[in-house]
Amino acid sequence: MDFQLTDEQRMTQKMVHDFAERELAPIAAEIDEESRFPGEIVGKMAELGLFGLPFPEEYGGAGPDTLAYAIAVEEISRVSASTGITFAAHCSLGTAPLYLFGTPEQKERWLFPLIRGKFLGAFGLTEPNAGSDAGGTQTTAVRDGDEWVINGSKCFITNASYAGVVVITALTAKGQGSRGISSIIVPAGTRGFSIGKKYRKLGLQASDTAELIFEDCRVPLANLLGREGQGFKQFLEILDGGRIGIAAMAVGIAQGCLDASLKYARERVQFGQSISKFQAIQFKLADMATQIELARLATWRAAWLKDHHQPFTKEAAMAKLFASETASWAAGQAVQIHGGYGYMKEYPVERYFRDAKLTEIGEGTSEIQRLVIARQLGC
Repeated sequence: MDFQLTDEQRMTQKMVHDFAERELAPIAAEIDEESRFPGEIVGKMAELGLFGLPFPEEYGGAGPDTLAYAIAVEEISRVSASTGITFAAHCSLGTAPLYLFGTPEQKERWLFPLIRGKFLGAFGLTEPNAGSDAGGTQTTAVRDGDEWVINGSKCFITNASYAGVVVITALTAKGQGSRGISSIIVPAGTRGFSIGKKYRKLGLQASDTAELIFEDCRVPLANLLGREGQGFKQFLEILDGGRIGIAAMAVGIAQGCLDASLKYARERVQFGQSISKFQAIQFKLADMATQIELARLATWRAAWLKDHHQPFTKEAAMAKLFASETASWAAGQAVQIHGGYGYMKEYPVERYFRDAKLTEIGEGTSEIQRLVIARQLGC
């Protein structure tokens, strides 16, 4: 077994690490405090070609290399999880559906600019009454001549306000359950399509999360993504890949917690010595490092399987489950190591503590991941 990264992957890792330290680290706390979307950072990420990491060169991408993409998500999230989820949602959810299922015409119109970062993409799946039960979609798309007429709403949509195009799921055939769900492309600015309220969130304050609202929204029949009735199968495949992104994001948050805790423990003096000399602190740091490394290996393995066109549903769910729960646990340990200072906004672990929780919820809750794994085991 070869655990070495390629030269290209190591170059990507260093490039993104340096970018995060240079561009993101100085403003990470500020944009969180101000709940400000860092459009200028997103633009610089596009210039670096980061949005093309998981996609082939023929579409303007750099790879495809899911492992390099996971590494990039981790390095960004290590400094700013808000920017990490913006990046991951754009690639895994906003762009992947068009890459996987789009026609040549659809790819020409939307995939190329998404990969180049001309605008962001978003994916409209979750609804007020269809969260973990995404098969319970209630948004409808009805044929009227040569158009789809869409009515309904989507909630908790990352990048919603800044997306140039969204792919949504809608019920196109009533009474057929999940087999009646289709995927439809809706460009920003389409009449009848609007962005609803932006959410006030526990964490990830510098990422954009809002509602999508459709009121007699009309798009051409040609905006159907793939075949009618295939939407349920499509989003299951999309979520498999998306879970690798969330797992990488969780690893990045956890690594940020460890980095901050090591720095603080070496500098904080109590009873005449740095607290890094106390066995209680050393054990916390050792456990954090061990859990993080295991989460990283699980995430990289899922990415490697995807890159080598092998089944990865179970491995992606395992990576997402373990990495997300590791991130939340590591954030708690980091706050504890910092003591009272860990509860203060002057230290980054307070932000990591808030940001980590979303990784246990988005792209399928931990409970859903356990169901996916159990079904892959034949239960």
